[in-house]
Amino acid sequence: MHYGRESAILVFMNVTLNRLPRTLPRENAVELVLEQGAIIFRASSAVRRHIEDLVDRQKSGVISENEESELDALEEIDDYLSHVNRLIRNSNKTGEVGLAS
Repeated sequence: MHYGRESAILVFMNVTLNRLPRTLPRENAVELVLEQGAIIFRASSAVRRHIEDLVDRQKSGVISENEESELDALEEIDDYLSHVNRLIRNSNKTGEVGLAS
């Protein structure tokens, strides 16, 4: 079976998410940005603002248990997107598909 570079990266990654936050919008949650010839995935500006609000509530000590769980889940998604972006950048540098083991 033949996969394109980006497909192979996503298919063979060894990173999994356990859940998506209930409040995460299913549309317009992620933006695609072109950086140095590579497509990079970023949380949308609306999602970033929501994360900032949750972090502010956490720092102020007024965050609820549900909001704390949501923030944890959003941090997992951020880690996941960062991993995907690193794989894409590395594959562009080497000309090979960078697969996680």
